[in-house]
Amino acid sequence: MVYDVVIVGGGPAGLSAALALGRSRRSVLLCDAGPRRNAAAERIQNFVTRDGTPPEEFRRIGHEELSAYPSVEIRPERVGSIEGSRGAFVVQLEAGRVEARRILLCTGMVDEMLPLEGFRELWGRSIFQCPYCHGWEARDQRWAFLPVGAAAAHLLPFALQAKTWSPEVTVFTNGAFEVAKEVRDGLERAGLRLVTEPLKRLVMGGHRLEAIELVGGERVPCEVLFTQPPQRQVELIEALDLPLDEDGYVRIDPMRRETLLPGIYAAGDSTPKMQAAVLGAAAGLQAAAMINVDLAMDLIS
Repeated sequence: MVYDVVIVGGGPAGLSAALALGRSRRSVLLCDAGPRRNAAAERIQNFVTRDGTPPEEFRRIGHEELSAYPSVEIRPERVGSIEGSRGAFVVQLEAGRVEARRILLCTGMVDEMLPLEGFRELWGRSIFQCPYCHGWEARDQRWAFLPVGAAAAHLLPFALQAKTWSPEVTVFTNGAFEVAKEVRDGLERAGLRLVTEPLKRLVMGGHRLEAIELVGGERVPCEVLFTQPPQRQVELIEALDLPLDEDGYVRIDPMRRETLLPGIYAAGDSTPKMQAAVLGAAAGLQAAAMINVDLAMDLIS
């Protein structure tokens, strides 16, 4: 069988795309075997009608809804490779090969743990990336913000907005970069503390963060740490040799969501955009609509 579309990844983007394509009467194979990108997250937040839903429950509901569309097939199989070209892709699965006219990548990213004692253990428990996803649950606690890489350029806006959720916010640079005078002044005027000394470790109490210990021995009390550690693409995207942007995300046409390889589309966290479940779902719908139009144009090509 030749599928109209093979979707790689069954998170919000992949499920949303499969739903839109199923409703468009397209034959779809949704492959979902890998771990969730943010596997440590216990709830999906800021997703209207699904606020607070556990990720596995979200997927169960998604699969149940897709079962109403006979042209959509879901397999818990890993995609080993993708070969071929637009209209004639060959997808290698664990159980054999299938063919597809178009490919939609919804693989997400791989989060790299920072080399800081306690980081891996606290990831998803007391360490988060997005205040819009976890800020409400951590309201009125003592917050820490650790800008990494490009986030250093947005230090002040993030720290200022953090005060929406917490009256006590400490910004740590880990000795990695210099802070401009105007940024220091802004933090001071807002009543935010700046700590530039390198960090030694994260101090845990059970499974929660209690303090951040500096190399000089001082412990700064905090209960929640927000940071955005480096991310990398999954092996499949690396093997496809898709062109990436300067931040390592898959280059796409922002409207059509097609990559620079014709016939291969991408949606979700692997592409340049804010990362959130609801945004991934929206991108999946957008990609599905563009793919459906593209497939329709095959009738006259």
